[in-house]
Amino acid sequence: QVQLVESGGGLAQPGGSLRLSCVASGISGWNIVWWYRQAPGKQHEMVASLSRIDTTEYAASVKGRFTISGANAKNTWYLQMNNLRPEDTAVYYCKLLQGTEDYWGQGTQVTVSS
Repeated sequence: QVQLVESGGGLAQPGGSLRLSCVASGISGWNIVWWYRQAPGKQHEMVASLSRIDTTEYAASVKGRFTISGANAKNTWYLQMNNLRPEDTAVYYCKLLQGTEDYWGQGTQVTVSS
């Protein structure tokens, strides 16, 4: 059974940093990992993606501030978030594509406020 567990969320001040982690268990490989977020009253937004061949994509709103990376041997992926803004406040989810199946974690809350 595939399970994704996010951690690292919390409260940060504007301009601050957080690093989110996503740990996968039960997987036999992966193709793409995404970080999504959902702010109150808004739809899911793709924040960043990392492919198996190390290509990355970022939403325009986070480019230059967020970095997605992975530690394949640990089945762990990260989202380093720098220069946080209040509008980054949301629940952050990781999603993993294995073959033709995708899996979601439960999410971790990020709140950016002074």
